[in-house]
Order: sequence, then C-alpha cells, then structure tokens
Amino acid sequence: MRESAAIRTALAAATDDRIFFDLTGIEGQYAALLRELPGISVRFAMKACPVDEVLACLARLGAGFDAAGPNEIEQALRTGVPRDRIHYGNTIKSDENIADAYRLGVRDFATDSVEDVAAIARHAPGSRVFCRLATSGEGALWGLSQKFGCSAGDAVRVLEAARDAGLVPSGLSVHVGSQQMTAEAWRGALDDLTDLVAVLGGRGILLDRINLGGGLPALGCLDRAGRPLDPPLDKIFAVLREGMERLREESASPLEFLMEPGRHLVADHGAIRARVARLTARGGRDGERRHWLYLSCGKFNGLYEMDALQYRLEFPGHPEGEGHVPLVPAVVAGPTCDSDDAFDHEAGLVRVPAAAASGDPVWIHSCGAYAVGYTTQGFNGFDPLPYTCIGGSQ
Repeated sequence: MRESAAIRTALAAATDDRIFFDLTGIEGQYAALLRELPGISVRFAMKACPVDEVLACLARLGAGFDAAGPNEIEQALRTGVPRDRIHYGNTIKSDENIADAYRLGVRDFATDSVEDVAAIARHAPGSRVFCRLATSGEGALWGLSQKFGCSAGDAVRVLEAARDAGLVPSGLSVHVGSQQMTAEAWRGALDDLTDLVAVLGGRGILLDRINLGGGLPALGCLDRAGRPLDPPLDKIFAVLREGMERLREESASPLEFLMEPGRHLVADHGAIRARVARLTARGGRDGERRHWLYLSCGKFNGLYEMDALQYRLEFPGHPEGEGHVPLVPAVVAGPTCDSDDAFDHEAGLVRVPAAAASGDPVWIHSCGAYAVGYTTQGFNGFDPLPYTCIGGSQ
C-alpha cells in the first residue's frame, strides 16, 4: 500500500527524525469502513494512536472511543466527543479507576468477572456493562487469548450478577486478536455470540448491543519473511455482515453493533522519516558474516512491533528502478544498547542498499499504529519521535 502524495512530500521535506500522520488518509479509511459495515458504530481504540489531532479528526467524523482508563477518558473528552460515545473497554480496573471514570461521566463498562461486576455496582451504580468473551486468537499476529475474556458459561453468570446488582446487562464483546489475518476467526466468534445471545434471552436477559471489538488488519507491512501481508479483507467484511444479520434475526431484542478498530484506521496512514546510523558487516560466534543496518529509531522510539512484522523501508537517496542499485541482506536494528531492538537477528532478510551511509534518510512506511503509544520517554537517551499531522478536513 503506497502512502499519499501529501505524506511523501512531507517525508521528502523533513530534515529531522519525525513521524507523519495523514489525516486525510485516516478520514478515507474511516469512510471506507462505514461503507463496508453499514450501521456500525465506531469506538476507536485509543491505544493505537493517542495523538490529539488524530482523535479530534475521528471525533469530528462521528467516532467514539474505546478507553482503557481515566487518562484516556480525559483525553477523549478533550476532543469534545459526547460522553455516551466513550466506553471503558478494559476489563482490568481498580476501584479507583471505576470511580474516576464514573465521575468523568462514563456509564459503559467492559467486564469479564463477577468480582469486577461487584466493583462496578459499588462505584458506578446503574451503569451498563458488556461482557467480553474469550477467543482463541488463532490467525492473529497478536492473539490476546489469555489476559481478557471469559467462557460462555461465565458470561451468563457475569451478566446475571450485573442484573442482580442493579446494573444494566447491556451487551457482549469479543476481540479476535490484533492484525487478524483470517475470516474464520470472525466466523467462529460470531457463531459463539449467536449461541450466547439465545441462551441469555432464555434467562430473561435481552441485550441491546454487540461489540465486535478490534482486530481488523492493516495492509501495508510485511511478515517476518519479508512478504506482503495479504489479509482477506473482502471476505472478512462479508463474514461480519452475514454474522451481524444472523444475530439480528436470532435476537429477541433490537441490537446495535459496535467495533473498536485501531490499527486498521491509522497504520497505513503514518510514516517515519529516520536516518541511517551505520551499515556494517561483521562475523558472529557462529562464524557467519552478516550485514547490520542500524537506524536512528527502533523498537523503543517508533518501531515497537518489529518482533512480529517487518516495516517497509525506502531509501530515497538510493531509489530503486534508477539504474542498478546493489543490495545486501541485512539485519535491521535500532540505535539502543538493547539486543531486542532489532528485526529478526537470524534471518537477515531485509535487502538494503549496499552504499547506504550514515545520515542517509530512510522512510519507514505503514507505521501509524502504536508508534507513538509504545514509545518510551527516552530509553538509553534516545528521544521519542516528534510527530506532525497533515491534511484532514477541519
């Protein structure tokens, strides 16, 4: 996936390390999602891109926010979004967190345990709760299968406990894993939701919403072997539409559908202008000689997800297609003294210009998701990347 002309122009003009977000591209991605899933209500997963300008852009378009705690709730409120378009989507929260969220006006809470329900009833009386079902996470780059969610049997107990405690047992949610690459994961989750809606209806709990969570993939990165990711988006959307219709037919009450996209909206509309620190060649203990390309940014200031994917690199000073540019396979690494700050040490599959020299610009594409949120406050003395937003309708 190629960035817009505007973001490429910004990359070319930059003289320092910086991440750029294309608000016009994000607006287009949001509109495309609504076309694919008519009637869906979006609650943007703030952790994917906690940038005020991005959040304000999405709020203007009608999106709400999936917040993980009071700090994110406060940031969401600064966009001017109505409080009823913010939900506390984290099932892990202290009594103080719940009370603070309630004080800020949030009345929608995710949960997955009766203990959490009891705390919500004490500190956020009368609120609506939706129970998160566990999924296998199979097919996703990040499975999210252990820390969150409960079984179908527990979900019945959780929502009955919510009703008995004076809360509103409002809905169910799932998350099939971040960067989910299969339609089958969605099909399985929707089947589980349909079965559970019927069971709850038989117990007198009539839900009013289903939250289909996050997981919609981005397109622009590569897998660990350097191959383009090719998620079956058309099939995923078809499965979602079919599943939503089946849920509507099976439910004894009208259902609203929500989603919590994060990377799907922003990943392919962010890019970093970085620099080559050094291209080296050296032998290791195994006797094999490898090239290493060290960049001015890495895992701790912009490229955190390098453990699971490869970012696409472009070297504007060594343009491909203009004569023969000799390439060498290299391990790509960040500038810190941490050995985890590198693409796969073993494979060394990233082909880079053999003539790359210290100071040469490097454009890192499709890194708009999690680049800012995961950045440290200066690990090893390397500064976080500043950012610039371009485009967008005001």
